[in-house]
Amino acid sequence: MRIRIINPNTTPSMTATIAEAARAVVAPGTEIVAVTSQAGAVSIEGHYDEAMSIVGLADAINQDPDADAYVIACFGDPGLLAAREIARGPVLGIAEAAMHAASFVATGFSVVTTLERTRVIAEHLVRNYGMERHCRRVRATDIPVLELENPASQARAQILAECEKAISEDKSGAIVLGCAGMADLVRYLEERLRVPVIDGVAAAVKFAEALVGLGLRTSKTGDLAYPLHKPYKGMLSGYAPRAR
Repeated sequence: MRIRIINPNTTPSMTATIAEAARAVVAPGTEIVAVTSQAGAVSIEGHYDEAMSIVGLADAINQDPDADAYVIACFGDPGLLAAREIARGPVLGIAEAAMHAASFVATGFSVVTTLERTRVIAEHLVRNYGMERHCRRVRATDIPVLELENPASQARAQILAECEKAISEDKSGAIVLGCAGMADLVRYLEERLRVPVIDGVAAAVKFAEALVGLGLRTSKTGDLAYPLHKPYKGMLSGYAPRAR
């Protein structure tokens, strides 16, 4: 099977980190195709960045319509339902996947994310995904996303400290990493925290394998049916849904 992982930001080095995390957990025979968005921000750190990322995300899906499944590798799960409308195969967001995985292995989890301004995005997802009973708290470290790739930064130490607070103060039994750029921190954190640490990239690709193995595709009845054919104007005229 072929799983297409889309990094909705435009930073190729982050895509490489995401791809490595995915390939470390997939079964033999599963091909991971990791792509970087060709349109949008270098990092997604707010509502506007998320909104602007969706066109590049749609392009990345439409470039490979026959992939068996897709993963949106940004913790805000930007454009998730729109992506499900245009895709035949299952589309998974890493936040939704990580939260479900955490709920399977602990009665309560905390999300540890990057900037404070993005905390509300994760909190909205907690409510949208029905995870209020499981998520004890969303914690922000105020680390810019691209600082996760800077070896000279104190990002690892800051994330570890916030995870330790989550365990002691929130009484959480698991940690959900709130950024795809944290995908390479799982082993480092688990060795020090002794609790499950869930990276949404890894969780999403394993769920994708399971859904494809079950022969499941995105429903095309109701609100996830293909978009209605109609004209689009201006710079988005080329994105008008085609007749089916």
